[in-house]
Amino acid sequence: MSFPINPQDAEFWIMIALAAFFVVLWRVKIPGMAVKALDDAGAKVQAQLDEAKHLREEAQTLLAQIKVQHEETSRAAGEMLKSAQADAERLRAEAAVALEETIKRRGELAERKIAIAEAQAASEVKAAAADLAAQAAEAILAGRAAQASSDPLIDASLANLATRFS
Repeated sequence: MSFPINPQDAEFWIMIALAAFFVVLWRVKIPGMAVKALDDAGAKVQAQLDEAKHLREEAQTLLAQIKVQHEETSRAAGEMLKSAQADAERLRAEAAVALEETIKRRGELAERKIAIAEAQAASEVKAAAADLAAQAAEAILAGRAAQASSDPLIDASLANLATRFS
């Protein structure tokens, strides 16, 4: 397509008007303002990018701190669990020892009670045997005395003997 330079064509005048329009824009410094607006927008976007980068770095730092705290908390919880298990084991052992001592003391107390009861029963048996022997002796002596002549001295001794064992 050839471009004719014919002032009679509308295209010629459109091109002249367009060229004049661009010259006016250039003289009014519209391209500089457009460049400045674009530079400002670019600076604003760059500032936002820098802010986002800064926020990301802060978030990564915070995440690292949280991970460290989580590890410390997990380690502390593990130590607390181990300590609690050790305490439970120690308390179980102490309770077992205390139970053994209690059982031993109660066994010894029961043995002492049994020994006391045996001694008491033996003394009661001896006392009962002595009473029975005294009654038997009294009966025998009374029977012999009844067969024999009555002696006041023997009668007094028997009465004395009866009061002594009763």
